[in-house]
Amino acid sequence: MSLSPQTPGLLIAAPASGTGKTTVMLGLLAALRERGLQVQPFKNGPDYIDPAFHRAASGRWSFNLDTWAMPEAMLDGMLAVAEGADLVLAEGSMGLFDGVAAPGATGNGASADLAARMGWPVVLVIDASGQAQTAAAVALGLARFRPEVTVAGVILNRIASPRHEALVRTGMAEAGITVLGVLPKRAGIAMPERHLGLVQAEEQPALQALIAEAAALMREGVDLDALLAAATTGAKSAPEQKIIPPGQRIALARDAAFSFVYPHLLHGWRAAGAEVLPFSPLGDEAPDPLADVCWLPGGYPELHGATLAQADRFRNGLRAFAETKPVHGECGGYMAMGEAIVDKDGNRHRMAGLLGLVTSFEKRKMHLGYRCATLAQTIPGHAAGSLLRGHEFHYSTILSQPDAQLANVTDATGAPVEETGSTRLQPGGGLSTGTFFHLIAPAP
Repeated sequence: MSLSPQTPGLLIAAPASGTGKTTVMLGLLAALRERGLQVQPFKNGPDYIDPAFHRAASGRWSFNLDTWAMPEAMLDGMLAVAEGADLVLAEGSMGLFDGVAAPGATGNGASADLAARMGWPVVLVIDASGQAQTAAAVALGLARFRPEVTVAGVILNRIASPRHEALVRTGMAEAGITVLGVLPKRAGIAMPERHLGLVQAEEQPALQALIAEAAALMREGVDLDALLAAATTGAKSAPEQKIIPPGQRIALARDAAFSFVYPHLLHGWRAAGAEVLPFSPLGDEAPDPLADVCWLPGGYPELHGATLAQADRFRNGLRAFAETKPVHGECGGYMAMGEAIVDKDGNRHRMAGLLGLVTSFEKRKMHLGYRCATLAQTIPGHAAGSLLRGHEFHYSTILSQPDAQLANVTDATGAPVEETGSTRLQPGGGLSTGTFFHLIAPAP
């Protein structure tokens, strides 16, 4: 299955983070859905929170597209999920041209790389607060920076008054930049934030009301017909690349503490015929003993330390499972496999004890960036010696890491990273492994 060449696309981007891209993206998805259009959302880069919001607004699963981590065949093959859609709408990350210094599998991870590869014109969300005609200089600079990146127009955000709008429009007209929409300041639909960025979609009790308000804002302020007319077809089309699942039956931790798993992995596992069996550690549920493997994704276990420490059925069930079967954890899941987590107040909470890892959030230290890992030990789905690409983002500090090193890990520039992951063989022969990075794709 591949993307029809008749499916047009756009990429929503901005000069920087914090301009209102996500609000605009959600509002457009919902407003176009109200028109009866099927819109396939994507997210540039390794963000694992925005796709859940996209799904709530569009009614379709949203997937990450990452030019640094994904090889060409995987990147192009991911477009197969847009089969039957009327429009592709991708949300950029950070500023339009912001990526890592060293290129990766297909590019440097910038939104511009994705737009150029897929042939999608860019709609810029310009935060015009605190400026007037100067906003046009910013837009013009972005439009001319790379010839292979086409800027279709701008949506002006946080416009304070009709006079402010007139001044900004004047500048855009002089620069030859099309204005596709004008949005007033409206703090009521600002997305709440947490220490790892936006809160998760399932944690936002008024999510549908927020999306409805954002859609109304787009209907009032954006020329949706002009926006649709600006979309163009991309030339890329490829068969969907197969993803090797970690097992035939996968017990997957899934709740507010463990939810950071990339949608393309779940989609790929299921497409390969694997069965995903979710369970909730916070609900004191154990992994299905009939599963072949247990996968603990990242999330916020440090916010639920006391609950997890008291979840005896989960802990005992996980330990029994791990005796003879593989268990793998990523970031928060890795921490939950360890001996303990120390929360921000200095309270120590007992974890599963499959690994000796002890982590602390008492003194926050940010760990952020792409990761390359050469496995020294097998993990579910990937043999020793495999080269994997992923992304790490957390604020924990390692207090103890006594187990064997899982991998040699470097950042995007090739510099060594101390967080190497851990591996331990259990007495019954089961293998427990964990990493701080979230797997995106194997290297070609």
